Amino acid sequence: MTVLNARERKDQKAHQTKELRNQGHVPGVLYGKKVKSTPVSVEAVAFLKTFRDVGQNGLFDLQLENGGKHHVMVQEVQIDPLNNQYMHVDFFEVDMNEERDANVPVHLEGDAPGAKEGGIVNHLLYEITVNCLPADIPEAITVDVSNLNIGDSLSVSDIRANVPVTIVNEDEETVVTVTPPTVTEDPDATEEDNTTAESVEATGERNDDNLDRPGRVE
Repeated sequence: MTVLNARERKDQKAHQTKELRNQGHVPGVLYGKKVKSTPVSVEAVAFLKTFRDVGQNGLFDLQLENGGKHHVMVQEVQIDPLNNQYMHVDFFEVDMNEERDANVPVHLEGDAPGAKEGGIVNHLLYEITVNCLPADIPEAITVDVSNLNIGDSLSVSDIRANVPVTIVNEDEETVVTVTPPTVTEDPDATEEDNTTAESVEATGERNDDNLDRPGRVE
């Protein structure tokens, strides 16, 4: 299992935390049902590599300097939107024998026939919540759209049997749908139609005027 080294943080003052980030470390906290909340820090580069390798719900070992090792997963990451710097990370110690909920990303695969006909593939559900043992949490749930025509859709009930773990979401939640192409009016054509209509109306008015003109012979 992947190992990420961590150090306990003794000083949690704001200026010390800022200095820690400036030195290339990410402050965080380790917690769980069987471990007391412990402030820690990890090297930013090492954390980024680990997080990319194991994925959103991946398990790895957090190795503390004092020799303690904990099976953890990343519960939450705070990122500065201005510079994409990791600000804080929560490490949750998991019980490998206890089922838990996890949000798993949904990936679409295949080419929908409806898209080739001009339809629009709308991916509506980007994450699905599952309940299972930590070791059984899938990295992603793949949904095949290669049989979807215009007007077709797939809901949670349609994919439930293909997912090897329990899905928490309701059956009626729509995962993906193929909608008809959007039809927009041509403004030039509309203007031309209006011009023609106005011309006809004006001609009719002139003809009506001729009917009332004196000296007209029937």
